[in-house]
Amino acid sequence: MGDERMGCRRGEVVNDPRRWRSPVWAALVAGILIGALVLAQALAQRGPRVTVSFVSGAGLVAGSTPVRYRGVKIGRLEHLRLAADGQRVYAELNLDAAGQRVATCGTKFWVVRPRIDVTNISGLMTAVSGTWIDVDIDPHSVRACHTFTGFDTPPAITSDEEGTRFVLRAASLGSLNAGSPVYFRGVQVGQVLGYSLGRSGGNVRIGVFVRRPFDRLVTSATRWWQASGVELKLDSGGMRLETPPAAALLAGGVAFDTPPGRASAVAAPNADDFPLADTHADAMRANAGPPAMVRMRFAQSVRGLSVGAPVEFRGVGVGTVTAVDIDLEPGRGRFDMLVTLSLFPSMLGRHYRDALGDGAGEAGKALLRQLVVQGLRGQVRTGSLLTGQKYIALDVFPHAPAAHVDTERLPVELPTVPNSLEELRDQLSNIVRRLDRMPLQAIGHNLDATLEQSNALFERLDAELVPAARLTLESAEQAFRSANEILEQGSPLQSDVHQALTELRRTLASLNALSDYLERHPEALVWGKAGGSGPP
Repeated sequence: MGDERMGCRRGEVVNDPRRWRSPVWAALVAGILIGALVLAQALAQRGPRVTVSFVSGAGLVAGSTPVRYRGVKIGRLEHLRLAADGQRVYAELNLDAAGQRVATCGTKFWVVRPRIDVTNISGLMTAVSGTWIDVDIDPHSVRACHTFTGFDTPPAITSDEEGTRFVLRAASLGSLNAGSPVYFRGVQVGQVLGYSLGRSGGNVRIGVFVRRPFDRLVTSATRWWQASGVELKLDSGGMRLETPPAAALLAGGVAFDTPPGRASAVAAPNADDFPLADTHADAMRANAGPPAMVRMRFAQSVRGLSVGAPVEFRGVGVGTVTAVDIDLEPGRGRFDMLVTLSLFPSMLGRHYRDALGDGAGEAGKALLRQLVVQGLRGQVRTGSLLTGQKYIALDVFPHAPAAHVDTERLPVELPTVPNSLEELRDQLSNIVRRLDRMPLQAIGHNLDATLEQSNALFERLDAELVPAARLTLESAEQAFRSANEILEQGSPLQSDVHQALTELRRTLASLNALSDYLERHPEALVWGKAGGSGPP
């Protein structure tokens, strides 16, 4: 009855518009709308979640370590856990909406920590702001990924840096490391990315990056060498000390250049392989064409001759020494020094290259045999008296003993001649040996006896001959004194001699007059002078 009094029956739904106009319902609806808006905004700002594994979690703090890209925060570290095998640490990163592009397969993650090495100093800001995770996004990668492997050090180059990568092959790594600079004529144009051993372990493969536009300077004829050593050159121009830039001296470095006349070669393709030489001279020598392996046998010592020593033909470098070995000949019972050389036949001139190429053909072998007949020989010479370093000299010795060369046996073994200094040393050694065979002790005893006899003779002369000689000298002095008195001016003897000379002159004058008269009047010898009694 109460419901009927209110104007409705039991079970009937009453729709009263005034009920929805209540403030309570209005507040409830507004709260639901605000919550939905906040949830939608949170979902819109929330980015992907990715997992990155690191070798170490040092400096990382879950819930506070930020993730940054180009210095801007794009997320943070949410959870940090250890892998099941304990080898790595997994970091779960919650990225913002601005980090949507981070979740691609080419992205790199690394932990920024203070680092000081010979090439640069980085990460010092972490001493103030703390450690953070930095990101490098590959603009060419589009495939989404949510699991990554992080790095302990920053990448050598960023993904958006333009340039070209090349691979170098070297016998050893030397002082190179990731981040070592790459130079072109003293200007840094790139850096070393990393290195790895070849499959067989016979060489080291070194990856380098050259920035654009300098990568266009690398052609198929470009030569590469290690620029981390100090070179001291002594030549006719004096002493020259060539040093690389300070960064290369400390951290190693690589340099490249193109030999003169080869600048028009085509550009090298990306990731092309190049040999890496030890020095600039070795790199430029590679332009001389393929080397020829030659051996030389020496009977004397080769001390001071080391691997890498030059081989010269009349002062011009034509190769290098690659090995120095000892060779025992059991049949002859002696040791020889076997020196292996790398010669560049094309260094012998343009006419040789045009006519014989690399000299491996029959014409080249015939020319080699002819040169050996004419006296082509190898000789070990001293290059520096200061250091004692030696080198191999090729030259023509017309008076060398006859020799032949077997051009069919490889490597070819060229005949040699001993060094002039070695010959002089052998001659001196022979003289010393002959002196050793001389009875010097007996000669010394005889010489002592002779000296004793000479001393006795001199003592006798001093005792007997000297007094007599003194008397003789006194007598001679007295005789000279008497003669001087006689010959003094005004002495009787001098007056008599003067008078005699006057008479002698008169007599000679009379004789001259007589001979003149007889010459004019020879009949006077029979008839006498004219005016006297004549003939009947």
